[in-house]
Amino acid sequence: MEFNLSKSIEILERTPGVLIAMLHNLSDDWTSQNEGGETWSVFDIVGHLIHGEKTDWIPRMEIILSDKPTKTFEPFDRFAQFEESKGKSLAQLLDEFKTLRKHNIEQLRSKNLTKQNEQEKGIHPAFGEVTVSQLLSTWTVHDLNHIAQICRVIASQYKAEVGP
Repeated sequence: MEFNLSKSIEILERTPGVLIAMLHNLSDDWTSQNEGGETWSVFDIVGHLIHGEKTDWIPRMEIILSDKPTKTFEPFDRFAQFEESKGKSLAQLLDEFKTLRKHNIEQLRSKNLTKQNEQEKGIHPAFGEVTVSQLLSTWTVHDLNHIAQICRVIASQYKAEVGP
C-alpha cells in the first residue's frame, strides 16, 4: 500500500485504545515480565512508546517542515523509558500515552500536509535522508510492531505451561 496520511491516522489514533483494552487492570505477572535477557516487558514497551511521542515523530516532522538550514534529527534514546517510567504504574503510562497521542494527532492534522510536504526531507542520524511520508509510515508500523511485541511478550508468560 502506498503511504496515505488518513490511513496512517486510522492506525495511530486507535493504538491507545487498543493498548488500554489489552492491558488495563492486567496483573503485574502479565505486564512486568519480559522474554528473558535484555528484552522488554509490556511496561517497558509502553514507556518506550511514550518517549517516542515526546521526542520522535512530531518533533522530527517539525524539523523537516521548518525553515532551518540543517534538518538533522537528534538521536533517539531507545532506552530512555527505563528512567522516565520509574515510579509510575502501567495505568499511569497508558493514560499518559493516550493524552500524548491525542495531542500529537491534533498536531499532525493541524499541519494540513500536502503531497509536496510529504516529500520534504530531514536527516536521520543513522539512516540518512528521510521524507515526511517515510517518517509517518514508520510511526504507523512502529505502533503495529510494538502491539505485536506486547502480544508476544504476554503469550511468552505461559511458554512452559502450554505443553507439547
